[in-house]
Amino acid sequence: MDDYLVFQLYAPLAAWGGQAVGQERPSDDHPSRSALLGLLAAALGIRRDQEAEHQTLSHACRFGIKLPAPGLALRDFHTIQVPPSAKKQQHLQTRRDELREPKVGTMLSFRSYRQDALSIVAVTSTDERYSPDRLSDALLEPVFPLYLGRKACPPALPLNPEVIPAHDLRTALDSYCIAPWVSQLREKFSRYYWEAGMTSGMDHDFQTPRYDQPLSRQRWQFTPRDEFVSLGGE
Repeated sequence: MDDYLVFQLYAPLAAWGGQAVGQERPSDDHPSRSALLGLLAAALGIRRDQEAEHQTLSHACRFGIKLPAPGLALRDFHTIQVPPSAKKQQHLQTRRDELREPKVGTMLSFRSYRQDALSIVAVTSTDERYSPDRLSDALLEPVFPLYLGRKACPPALPLNPEVIPAHDLRTALDSYCIAPWVSQLREKFSRYYWEAGMTSGMDHDFQTPRYDQPLSRQRWQFTPRDEFVSLGGE
């Protein structure tokens, strides 16, 4: 039997990343591994430049997700000022340095969000420094602000972390109590997602690559991993 830290993520808007190409900034319908690690790191007070701590946290933690309510897709149109292409080749320390050029251009982008999405997340850890109890305490009193993918997406409900002993991931996720009014968001069936190395307690319908394994927080680099998916759970 393992201890699982289980908590909820809900906000009017959330953004769970995806492969950004050109002007598109997509969002998946459930949290990415990189976003969940970033959430825990913020709660623990790990800064972005602390690469060793980020790697230790990443190696220790495994995530499973129950998706009772994937929410609705929202696509937002953005414009942003950018320097001339020649200046992009220079090393710039701040956004202010970037915009000191008298003439700046405009870049268009499209950012995707999920509206009214509810995710239940379970975490296991192999490192006592990041035990479920310590992670739970950190989520209750985070060092840095928490947000759901983007800084414009703070959680709208307490995360309500709970340490649940269970024989497998499915049991831990299904044992977590959702507030009755929040459960009104639920669809008839929930989907489950988990990563390799977890005792899932269910068969997967398929597995798919996901490019959300952090390689470097400072350089914002990611590598692929396999994600297992079960469809149609009650």
